Amino acid sequence: MNVTGHTTGGGGLARPASIRDVAAAAGVSYQTVSRVINEHPRVKPSTRELVLATIEDLGFRPNRAARALAGGPVESITVLTSNTTLYGQSSVLQGIEETARPAGFAVGIRVMESDDEDVVAEAVARAVEPGNALIVLAFDRGGVRALAAIPPGVPMVAAVETPVGDEGENKPWVWIDDRQAARDATRFLLGLGHRTVHYVAIPSSTDTSQRAAGWRMALEEAGVPVPEPRQAGWHPRSGYHAGRALAADPGVTAVLCGNDDLAIGVIRAMHEAGRPIPESVSVVGFDDTPQSEFFTPALTTVRLDWALVGRACVALLRPFLDPRRAPDPRPWPRPELIVRESTGPAPSHPAGAACP
Repeated sequence: MNVTGHTTGGGGLARPASIRDVAAAAGVSYQTVSRVINEHPRVKPSTRELVLATIEDLGFRPNRAARALAGGPVESITVLTSNTTLYGQSSVLQGIEETARPAGFAVGIRVMESDDEDVVAEAVARAVEPGNALIVLAFDRGGVRALAAIPPGVPMVAAVETPVGDEGENKPWVWIDDRQAARDATRFLLGLGHRTVHYVAIPSSTDTSQRAAGWRMALEEAGVPVPEPRQAGWHPRSGYHAGRALAADPGVTAVLCGNDDLAIGVIRAMHEAGRPIPESVSVVGFDDTPQSEFFTPALTTVRLDWALVGRACVALLRPFLDPRRAPDPRPWPRPELIVRESTGPAPSHPAGAACP
């Protein structure tokens, strides 16, 4: 692509105008220029007009994005994610690598250090390359913002939370129905005779977590009280603090946790409070991490095949990776409740309750 605008470097040689030249001339950050180029909706109209006018004046052309949008064979995949250490994300990455590398495609990872819009926009701008497809792990707000910032036409797939409605239809998205999984886990606990089920929540990419929605749905269908969810983070210490508060309530006999790490913390807090598992309190986790069956007691949990999510993402990219190949059938990972030792019948007399 020809570039008509040039600036003069320190050696006196003309060079093509860069995104930073546009930013300096317009008096904005280069991340703002990137958002304008990528047609991000959250740019003030006056700023957008200024940047576009400056681009025109300098004759700047976003070469990398233009070449990527121009098509051509895809030779590599970049995964955009905010975290590579959490079990779900790391397992999705494993599934992507296991599928893509044997097929001869290089896999790279670009970590977004925060969900700040400028940080996300810069990560997307740097990931858009000719011959490169994108996979976005949109399990948190940073991932959701990255998904929205990708220019139309760039080959991409996203692993997302369970859609609320039909917005996932005809989209290159992969998800596990964790809303239904949470509903089934809650029904299982109610079926053991527990009067209600408390929920310790992980952070969500949206205002309404679909795991929380499934838990609430099961309680409302059963006509039992719906306790206020305990908001927590991702790690055991957060579950421990939530568990200490729950342990002090003798009416708490069943707890569903947003992941297995939170369940570890809850179980520890119950142990310290003299609430044995499962005689006094039943606890269910999410994910079925490799160590969950070796806890004491072994953890009842919802098994989510995150590696299959990664493989499904690559399957959806197959038409871009090899245009001669017909698209693979989309594999839909299905959750499975794994019943172990941390759940049991509701106690006849909850902790602290007076015997008749």
